[in-house]
Amino acid sequence: MAPDSLPARVSAQGSKALRKGSARRAAHPESEPSARLQDGEPRELVILTGLSGSGKLSALKAFEDLGFYSVDNLPLDLIPRFADLVAKSAEITHAALVVDVREGSRLERFPSILARVRKVLPTRVVFLEASEEVLVRRFSETRRPHPLGRGDRVIASIQTERKRLDPVRNVADILLDTSRFNVHELRAHINAAFSRGVGKSDRNLTISVTSFGFKNGVPSDADIVFDVRFLPNPHFIPEFRNLTGKHPKVAKYVRQFPQTGEFLGKVTEMLTFLLPHYIHEGKSYLTIGIGCTGGQHRSVMIAEELKKRLTVAGYRAKSSHRDIPR
Repeated sequence: MAPDSLPARVSAQGSKALRKGSARRAAHPESEPSARLQDGEPRELVILTGLSGSGKLSALKAFEDLGFYSVDNLPLDLIPRFADLVAKSAEITHAALVVDVREGSRLERFPSILARVRKVLPTRVVFLEASEEVLVRRFSETRRPHPLGRGDRVIASIQTERKRLDPVRNVADILLDTSRFNVHELRAHINAAFSRGVGKSDRNLTISVTSFGFKNGVPSDADIVFDVRFLPNPHFIPEFRNLTGKHPKVAKYVRQFPQTGEFLGKVTEMLTFLLPHYIHEGKSYLTIGIGCTGGQHRSVMIAEELKKRLTVAGYRAKSSHRDIPR
């Protein structure tokens, strides 16, 4: 059976499939492939986990489309056997599986199980999360109950789930906040970070440049924050007050000051120095916060310009503006 014809998910049938695979290997031990493919690329297991409503199933579909053998909700105790199957299978070379709060108290054993699995197969743990506000809205939009039960309020279930998943989050290789992702952006991020073979980019880093107003607080997911309140404020010019930094007149006003160009030049230089090192360390998502007083004018203009400069430099960058009127 060809890899791309394998079933998309295994749940109740997972245990049966593993038993069959083990029996086949026992019957033909001399035909077991090594844990590294002929072209030198290592086999890989991705364990996809995180909060309910953060996009795990959408991410799993993206892995499936990349050719990963995809398994939803494989029991925790079967993961070492599954890793052994992938390490020796002639058909499965890359696999992704979901582990979530449905495992209950067994999640406390996840770190020790992961250590065993990594002795058999290169394994990365991707933990998806989102803000409570976003998760509550997603459950409201889909009208689905939280997996921890129908009796509690959704927000209480989310908080309980965070605590239960702490042992998993603490050993994750990639923490991905999907609060600002739609389904298509999440898929694009997975494709960029995990595509392999011909055409794979060495710049698998998605950069989000986010403007905000300090009066509303610093974004909790910001990795790097720049304060642009030193620039003259367009808010005090009546014709600009009801516009944003995306308007050409406002952008021209902010850009005319020498310190604006000097700041952008120094920040771009610093980021182009830092980004390759982030990539080398395995970081796949970076949020850069640009803040001014209200998040309407200066920060918006700077965020848009910085996104353009990073795109020209060859990086995958997008801009968002937390505090501008919608």
